[in-house]
Amino acid sequence: MPLPLFLGIGAAVAGLAGVGAGISGGVKMKEANDTMKSAEARHNANIERFEKTNTETTKVMDRLGKTELETLNSFQKFTKVWSEIHNPPEFASIKIGDVSLPEYSPEELEKASVGAGVLLGGLGGAAMGTAGGFAAAGATTAAVMALGTASTGTAIASLSGVAATNATLAALGGGAIAAGGGGMALGTAVLGGATLGVGLLVGGIIFNITGSSLSDKADEAYRQMKSAEAKIDKTCKYLTSLKNCANGYYSSLAQVKKIYDKHMTQLCDIVYKEKKTDWLDFSDEEKIVAENTVLLVSLLFNMCKVQIVKKDTDNDELNELNYKEVGEAKKTAKNVLEQLKPVA
Repeated sequence: MPLPLFLGIGAAVAGLAGVGAGISGGVKMKEANDTMKSAEARHNANIERFEKTNTETTKVMDRLGKTELETLNSFQKFTKVWSEIHNPPEFASIKIGDVSLPEYSPEELEKASVGAGVLLGGLGGAAMGTAGGFAAAGATTAAVMALGTASTGTAIASLSGVAATNATLAALGGGAIAAGGGGMALGTAVLGGATLGVGLLVGGIIFNITGSSLSDKADEAYRQMKSAEAKIDKTCKYLTSLKNCANGYYSSLAQVKKIYDKHMTQLCDIVYKEKKTDWLDFSDEEKIVAENTVLLVSLLFNMCKVQIVKKDTDNDELNELNYKEVGEAKKTAKNVLEQLKPVA
């Protein structure tokens, strides 16, 4: 074969090979680009899903936490009207059916009530999730601790707004950092806020999910997306369970609070409108109103003690939902309401 023809054939073959390589390379580049776009779109959709679920759950928890604080704060009215009654029975002597309610004292109610007022005053300037954090950790405990002393030596109960909230968080964290305590950051974690604003005590699994950056390499980007997606799936499932748990508990608490408010109105009418301030002057019906009110206060006081979640010692895991105590509290509430003596 003449050399020019051979070279021509060789050049043609080489050209075809080059075209083939170019086509192959172009296909790979397109596949990589498609993979990157797919990973990014899916990751963004996952983040959007997580943020939506997070927001929904935080709102439910905030509603529960605020209701608990408002309930505790309302006990100031109860302790005031009860103090007007002479010769009243001891709280411990007031029982109901076969339900055993923990004993409590007017002093305990007063502390929780004033502390709840302090925390409510700070909610206006606090981050979303703060009230939910109180519910997560037990509103009664948080309210009582709110009566501590700030690092400045000022009684927290005398502060207001954000100052009260910040001082309370610092006190819960063992005091100001400058004094060797954990400061607001630790206090926030104690109340349940390290993960979702100041609020939900979810746990460490969702740290850095929303900040996860996808690699320029398509395969690595897809791997990162899948890893983040698994965490988001797990967290969204947890948040949905938490939302359902909080919703159920709120319904039970609100039902008891509604009946308690009715009894409180009747008790105030007896004392302030009818001017009856001696237990011996109370009619049987009026005594039932008063005794029912005491029982409902005890029930609400202890419902507000329940921690919705229990902090996990493993910072890489989600915290445990406190189904047992929540379920027991709801069952007790149902039993008390069923066995309350009827009043007009």
